Amino acid sequence: MALSDIALCSRALIRLGAAPITSFLDGTAESDIAGALFGPVRDALLSAYGWSFATGQVVLNPDVTAPVADYAHAFHLPSDYLRALSAGTAGRGRGLNYRIARGRLQANSDSVLLTYIFRPEEEEFPPYFDAALIARLSAEFCIPVTENTSRAEAMFRLADGEFQRARQIDAQQDSPNRIEDFSLIDVRNS
Repeated sequence: MALSDIALCSRALIRLGAAPITSFLDGTAESDIAGALFGPVRDALLSAYGWSFATGQVVLNPDVTAPVADYAHAFHLPSDYLRALSAGTAGRGRGLNYRIARGRLQANSDSVLLTYIFRPEEEEFPPYFDAALIARLSAEFCIPVTENTSRAEAMFRLADGEFQRARQIDAQQDSPNRIEDFSLIDVRNS
């Protein structure tokens, strides 16, 4: 079952023994806390790993202003961009040297294919990510809602465990990477 941002926050609050919310504008302390923390916690968790469900590729649009030094071209990042995974050219999603600076990707290529982490809609999150996000939200909400630091420490440990489980499940969604260029293999095969 797909969960909305409100449902994710409500489940996190219920884990703390607090009342669920129906909106970020309920006017309660819980809704204020959830509204303030949900977006940054969601984006931090999405950015922390190369999730298969949040990985996209896009050909970037060039920026008219060239970088000051080191690279010849600059490109606009997508509006849903959270973190770069790799960049390439001519149909390859990796292999290009680049730098992200001041909200632009800089490279010595006149076209760039970016592989990146984007922000999907909450309803698109798989159940394993929902569990990790709910655990992390519970940990983040704990001190403002309960004012109990020892309970918050325990919640953060639980959240770390859920994050590791979610990473393991997500890692099985793709073929393992293989080593393409490695000098010891090249020597052995010659």
